Amino acid sequence: MTQFSSSSHIRLMQPTENIVQISVVIPVYRGARFLPELVKALAQVREEWQAESVPFALCEAVFVDDASVDESYDILMELQKQHRWVRVLQLSRNFGQHPATVAGILHTSGDWVCTLDEDLQHPPECIHHLLEYAIEHSLDVAYAKPMDPVHESSYRDLGSKLFKSLNRRLTGNPHVRRFNSFRMIRGNVARAAAAVSSAETYYDIALCWFTNRIGRFPLVLKDRRFIEQNQSGYNFFGLMRHARRMLVSSKINGPGLSMAIGVCSMLGSVLLGLMMLGGKLFFPDRIAIQGWTTLYFILMFFGGLSSVMLGVSLEYILIILMKIQGQPTYLVIDRSLDQPLKNWLASRRVA
Repeated sequence: MTQFSSSSHIRLMQPTENIVQISVVIPVYRGARFLPELVKALAQVREEWQAESVPFALCEAVFVDDASVDESYDILMELQKQHRWVRVLQLSRNFGQHPATVAGILHTSGDWVCTLDEDLQHPPECIHHLLEYAIEHSLDVAYAKPMDPVHESSYRDLGSKLFKSLNRRLTGNPHVRRFNSFRMIRGNVARAAAAVSSAETYYDIALCWFTNRIGRFPLVLKDRRFIEQNQSGYNFFGLMRHARRMLVSSKINGPGLSMAIGVCSMLGSVLLGLMMLGGKLFFPDRIAIQGWTTLYFILMFFGGLSSVMLGVSLEYILIILMKIQGQPTYLVIDRSLDQPLKNWLASRRVA
């Protein structure tokens, strides 16, 4: 894996028609303190990319005001006047980070979409690392992988890891541990996943419905707001809603387990029944108490049958739930458009 330390390493000329357009989406709830610095950092990144004539450009930054509780909206409107590439959306009420992100993505036009948090936890100067990593490895989604504890709080970081581990075991989804709100997503995949997302859809789970080409790139990420002010964008109940949405959007392995237990119970009851029949026929004197084995056989068999029927019912319910939530049948994608940028990356390594 090739890692580049800063955007100052970016060089080589590229024809204008091959420039990859990147849209940035930032949901905003309590970001007044950070927004001017964030836009300044994005502007600097745009200028550096333009000065170095790299084959990608930051075409727009879409800020989604999720009924912010501070002066964020007023600040965003001023920033929009100063920068033509800044766009501001205002939601009618507070919907939450994922719905706000979905709204922003549906208003993008870039070949790739990068999502950032409002609080500078995700450094804009690292955006090109995610894009280059995705292109080099033919990915559709590249998540940032924190190299150190993000919150510098043992209970927050450990709690996040434990929940993702539990969800991965329950759902069998290997990508759960990669989820991070700093992500680079192929544009049509990002918008397709956003288009099918409902109020209860966890956006990263929706991305997994459309692609399994998902990877992680190691970066240093720090939650400045939590470290400096001991404040988080989520309170405890918000985190629980966040966790519930992830589970609801996932296909749990429970029905399969229920059916497996039921089948084993039924097979065990049949085996027990054959043993009872053999004992009754060949060793009748050894049966001291009559009736209990028959009762045990009946309980095992019909208990197992009930587990199988429950598993089948849950499987149908989950299929209906996934269909209601918008799980797609297929998505056509053209990755051949990555080739010019892939060639540029290869030529830079040679140089």
